[in-house]
Amino acid sequence: MPAVHHKLLLEDALQDSPQTRSLLSVFEEDAGMLTDYTNQLLQSMQRVFGAQSEMGLATEQLSQQLLDYEKKNFALGKGDEEVITTLQNFAKTVGELNSLHSELANQMADSMVFPLIQFREKDLTEISTLKEIYGIATDEHEAAMVKYSRLPKKKENEKLKSDFVKEVAYTRRKQHQASLQYYCALNALQYRKRVAMLEPMLGYTQAQIGFFKKGIELVSKKMDSFLTSVSNMTQNIQAQLDTEAEAMRVSQRELLSVEDTVYMPDKDTEPVNRTLIQKAGFLNIRNKTGLVTTAWDRLYFFTQGGNLMCQPRGAVAGGMVLDLDNSSVMAVECEDRRYCFQITSPTGKTSMILQAESKREYEEWICTVNNISRQIYLTDNPEAVAIRLNQTAIQAVTPITSFEKRPEGSPNPDRAKPGGVNAASGGSQKSGAATEPEDLIAPGTPIQFDIMLPASEFQDQNRAGGRRTNPFGETDDDCSTESDDSLLQQVFAVRFQGSMAVRCGNNQEVIYEAMRQVLAARAIHNIFRTTESHLMVTSSSLRLIDPQTQVTRISFQLGEVCQFAAHQENGRLMGFVVEGRDWSDGDEEGEPSFSAFVFESNTEGEKICYTISLAKEIAEAKKDPEALAQLMKNMPLTNDGKFLLLEPETGDTTNGAEDDLESEA
Repeated sequence: MPAVHHKLLLEDALQDSPQTRSLLSVFEEDAGMLTDYTNQLLQSMQRVFGAQSEMGLATEQLSQQLLDYEKKNFALGKGDEEVITTLQNFAKTVGELNSLHSELANQMADSMVFPLIQFREKDLTEISTLKEIYGIATDEHEAAMVKYSRLPKKKENEKLKSDFVKEVAYTRRKQHQASLQYYCALNALQYRKRVAMLEPMLGYTQAQIGFFKKGIELVSKKMDSFLTSVSNMTQNIQAQLDTEAEAMRVSQRELLSVEDTVYMPDKDTEPVNRTLIQKAGFLNIRNKTGLVTTAWDRLYFFTQGGNLMCQPRGAVAGGMVLDLDNSSVMAVECEDRRYCFQITSPTGKTSMILQAESKREYEEWICTVNNISRQIYLTDNPEAVAIRLNQTAIQAVTPITSFEKRPEGSPNPDRAKPGGVNAASGGSQKSGAATEPEDLIAPGTPIQFDIMLPASEFQDQNRAGGRRTNPFGETDDDCSTESDDSLLQQVFAVRFQGSMAVRCGNNQEVIYEAMRQVLAARAIHNIFRTTESHLMVTSSSLRLIDPQTQVTRISFQLGEVCQFAAHQENGRLMGFVVEGRDWSDGDEEGEPSFSAFVFESNTEGEKICYTISLAKEIAEAKKDPEALAQLMKNMPLTNDGKFLLLEPETGDTTNGAEDDLESEA
């Protein structure tokens, strides 16, 4: 006798995922159809029992009803072929036994009608009752989760939080118990329904054989072996049910013997896994319900390839919500709710705010989305790549977030500061191309993630009409602002990613290595917020300007820029190396020092690099009037006599951009 292969897994009851709910709905549909069929079959048997005068018609109807079992498309599949064949044989026998006597009524009541009534009133009614209990427990758990999710982050009431946590744990345990009982009953029903279909007909046929003395020889010779096989079949099914019921009871006890922390939210004991490339679980999503009003919905989210999927309860499958390739993710403060983060598409047109249940889930979701956005899942062994990148990035960088913070014992901390590189265009560089990261950037070199302008310098620039005061003591001639007769003036909207000291300035590989370490540090330490600035390229200098106040944050003479390049794969990333002088050793000329700056632009990084290259050509051509005239002859000019290099970027240069934009890091 084949075993039942379709059953609900008790281990999935606590998670209560949409997949489990979807499978549960199939079992419920199957139970509903079985209830309908049982009622119809019972009506047929009662007609046989109560209508002796119409026994011929009732027997014919019963025979047809037995044949209809084969045509029933149950949600879990058609009935077993062996059961179908057995019922067909019973239908043939019922067609032959078309006359009954009143003395047969008691035997029929005991052996045919009563077992099916008992199956309907006991088993099917139990399923219906457990379904109602399970629904009530689910509603109570959802209500408790709503109250817990609304716990304020600020002015937290520990007693209130403890009460809500206990309420969530209580309702979750109650739902878990109800779901386990419901699942066990539905699984057992798959065995009981097979017995319930066979046992009444077995009793009916045996009663017919025992009653009819005249035809007992004929009937028994045809049916003895068949009835014996049916009896053995029902006994085997009952034995399988007993075994499965005992296994489910043992599993139920084991699943309920866990500690109470399993039911409590935000009680994770396992460490955060930052190398995940797949993640699934319930999250709260914020939806706008009006111009200023919002609502939160608890839905099941999971990642599939490079997509974020969502599957509401009751849905058969999930739907795509957002393409995570090259997307950005960051933590956000949101409406007194904890553990909120925002995912934004590469274009910035689509974003969503989600809330995790615990701090561990919150951090793992951010890391998972960040890993997927880097398209690690497309590699041959994505898990190994994610682990290797995470370990390499942790060992490679020691990030800091302000000028004042630096590792103890740093040999030359000023070299890591953007303002620490002084104007010197004729300095010597280290010879030879570096191939190892240690030859380009010293391990443990601090990283600057923002350019902070001192308040005193901000006031000085406002009084001076936007002119940047040199904080390192150079004369005005060394760091003067751009003159009106500059032949080139191009502005790009950029976001500063970071800067760090490097060992050489004559190799583009140092820029690529700086990009890698800066972006890795941002990902590891969850630094996703950046500030937009305007990078002005002229024929004499590079200036980083605040778009709101028009204050120059930092400025470099063009001669100081010794190397620049765009990222080989991500065209929006570019960087340059600035050469300065280090007088810490007492040398009058000073040792050359180099700093790498990394930016993300709204346009292609190649455009910025081309503009810097053209600026250097103009600066060289200024030394020779004939060469300058030839260059001006070959390049188109604007009405004010400047080089017409690119089309105006109205969206980037005229409108002040919002701060804290999202970076692809």
